[in-house]
Amino acid sequence: MGGLLRIVFVGGPGRYVPGGAPLGSGDVGFTRGAGLNLHEPGAVRALLDVALARGWRPGERRAAEVDGWSLLEAAAAAREGDADPDGP
Repeated sequence: MGGLLRIVFVGGPGRYVPGGAPLGSGDVGFTRGAGLNLHEPGAVRALLDVALARGWRPGERRAAEVDGWSLLEAAAAAREGDADPDGP
């Protein structure tokens, strides 16, 4: 069994996370930029693909936590067809 990966999105200035109207329960993003709905098919897969491209390995025996904001722009671009998992 591979290592656990937690992709964490913490709210802050210029960012939105689930938690109230008018956003959907799975919406995360930058107020002036990329965003994803984590409930949409393929959204979490895009985040995992970016994490893999940046060095996370599912076969590791330890849990890893990654700042989701560092993956978001590349994952959103991949969902739109600009698939560059190494991103900016």
